[in-house]
Amino acid sequence: MLGAGGVGLTAVLTACSGYGQPTAEETTAPADPAPSSAPETGSGSGNGDSAADALAKTSDIPVGEGKVFKAEKVVVTQPKAGEFKCFTSVCTHQGCDVDAVEGGTINCPCHGSKFNIADGSVANGPANKPLEEKAIKVDGESITLA
Repeated sequence: MLGAGGVGLTAVLTACSGYGQPTAEETTAPADPAPSSAPETGSGSGNGDSAADALAKTSDIPVGEGKVFKAEKVVVTQPKAGEFKCFTSVCTHQGCDVDAVEGGTINCPCHGSKFNIADGSVANGPANKPLEEKAIKVDGESITLA
């Protein structure tokens, strides 16, 4: 009888262990073959030209909101007019990527954690550690990773 219970427990633990992780289908999906000219990826050319290396324009980040840059694994916010902040986009709860900035918080889709846009502190758990702040440089209209 204990053997059957152990098998059931193993199945439940195995099913839960991958929650919030990409599925095999998501990790093996082919990359989009169409090149994108949108500056949202922030990939830049790496040649030191701040316009080419820009993650975003200041006008791309609304006051009181922000934007997630998936490729760079960062989120840039503008808590107050002219004040820009940058944090890792990896949730401190279980490592999922945050996916939205709405209502003054950076939001994780996996378990509902929310972080304040001004300092990355936890606004709503289950996360109990703030998002790590990342250095950025604002030069005119360009925002680049420092």
